[in-house]
Amino acid sequence: MLPPRILRRLVLAPLVIVATVFMLVTLPFWLVVTAAASLRLPPPQRRGLRFVWFGVAWLTLESAVLIACLWLWVAGGARRRERHYGLIRWFLSKVYAAAVRIFRLTVEVEEPDPTPEERAARLTRPVIVLSRHAGPGDSFLLIYLLLAVYRRRPRIVMKAALQYDPSLDVVINRLPNAFVPRRSGHRHVVEEIHRLAATMEDQDALVIFPEGGNFTPRRRRLAIRRLEDKGLTEEAERARGMDHLLPPRPNGAITAIEACPTADVVFVAHTGLDELITIGDVWRRLPFSAHITAKWWRVPAAEVPAEREDRIRWLYDHWEQIDAWITAQRLART
Repeated sequence: MLPPRILRRLVLAPLVIVATVFMLVTLPFWLVVTAAASLRLPPPQRRGLRFVWFGVAWLTLESAVLIACLWLWVAGGARRRERHYGLIRWFLSKVYAAAVRIFRLTVEVEEPDPTPEERAARLTRPVIVLSRHAGPGDSFLLIYLLLAVYRRRPRIVMKAALQYDPSLDVVINRLPNAFVPRRSGHRHVVEEIHRLAATMEDQDALVIFPEGGNFTPRRRRLAIRRLEDKGLTEEAERARGMDHLLPPRPNGAITAIEACPTADVVFVAHTGLDELITIGDVWRRLPFSAHITAKWWRVPAAEVPAEREDRIRWLYDHWEQIDAWITAQRLART
């Protein structure tokens, strides 16, 4: 059970700062111990030093964000959204830079060449972003791209347990986002999506992961069986044809479109670290150089189907397109 907000502020937030100071003071010890332990492993598996460096960098940035949030609160700026979006942009930019240096991360984004009309519309209307959900840190990478590269103000529905992270807890709760308890059910998630979509302005971007979770073969089988049990034979058959994605749950996306009919829809695909789902996977199999390829497709609001059944087929059409793109990317790497 998540502790009350006042307890999280008084205990968890200071604890991060104390842990940061401790790690910085004892860093030479951890580097020596990790280096000694890594000598017994082959070079591709010597990830300990990189994880220590990244962990210290993350804690330091978390502490900086918490101190900045405290200053904003004292100075009366706790309700100023642009300052908090700027703070998140700074944090994610530094995390991204650390990942580039420490894990040799490279990100390649394929995007269509916009027409002059599309280029002018990019920041004059809101967007609904529908992204696949796979691999570590995909949410952070997507939010970083939206904030730092495309200058958007993202909104997202997240699991309530993420509030155990003090910086997320403080900053995200000061912005138009939503945390939902684990047992709240899909209906509550959809209600929060409607609330966030209905109040979007020109530079806002609502981020939705229609799969509802990371892809695994077991989850794929269960999702197909669930569609069959509901009598959705067409959707089940189309889901069987997708090798890398879970079938999309349409209610959230359709609710967002209905709540904000002027928004363009952006479909996002990415691949590169798909098979690294758990922390154990990352520890055992993170490559020496990490490369992520992403691609997005933009659908103007006027081209979004009007009827619900047509929207579901349209959503599956794009999901099949993403699946085919992932297949092509993996074949290109072999």
